[in-house]
Amino acid sequence: QVQLVESGGGSVQAGGSLRLSCTASGRTFSDYPMGWFRQAPGKEREFVAATRWSTRWSGGNTYYADSVMGRFTIFRENAKNTVYLQMNGLEPEDTAIYHCAARGADSLSMSSGDYDYWGQGTQVTVNS
Repeated sequence: QVQLVESGGGSVQAGGSLRLSCTASGRTFSDYPMGWFRQAPGKEREFVAATRWSTRWSGGNTYYADSVMGRFTIFRENAKNTVYLQMNGLEPEDTAIYHCAARGADSLSMSSGDYDYWGQGTQVTVNS
């Protein structure tokens, strides 16, 4: 059974930083996309960032939502089956529950419907 467990959420002042972690168990995702989505109260779930690594090509790529480009960084430690989201320059508009997701197919996607596994989420609150 695949499980994704997030950690690292919390409450910070605007301009502050947080690092979210998501560790997968039950399956290795080293060559498959992992990403982050978020859902604010009263809003639909939206894409934040995703990354894919290819062991064969020793390279990978990432996607970011325009709203977080330049402020957030997604990276992974395949040896730990873990993906991180480093969030800098946080704004009140970043307040949401952040969910980790993993995909069973190897192409990168920004669509939540393409992801097969989800974590329970971790709350991020940014105070003005």
